[in-house]
Amino acid sequence: MKLLNTYEDREEAELALTKISGEKRLASERDSTEVIYNLFGQPTWGNFYKLNMFNLHELQEIVSRRQQGLEFDEKKHREMLTMLEYVARSFEIAIPEHWR
Repeated sequence: MKLLNTYEDREEAELALTKISGEKRLASERDSTEVIYNLFGQPTWGNFYKLNMFNLHELQEIVSRRQQGLEFDEKKHREMLTMLEYVARSFEIAIPEHWR
């Protein structure tokens, strides 16, 4: 398990916990006078998608348009892949080939 995201709102953190699959845990900690909630879980693209992270919903649209031969924002696609390469290295996961 790895830290997937941090939340300031307990309800938002608990909702996120219900969305992801696999081994997971929510831990709270005090930061000065604030309580923050750390969501730990399996670092998978599916879990990141469920948490609406890293613009994966937008990437899905771009990949779908590309596969259908429709126009898509190639610059945005390259920028997203660059960011996802950093995420993949950080979480030690591979980027699916069909995203490229």
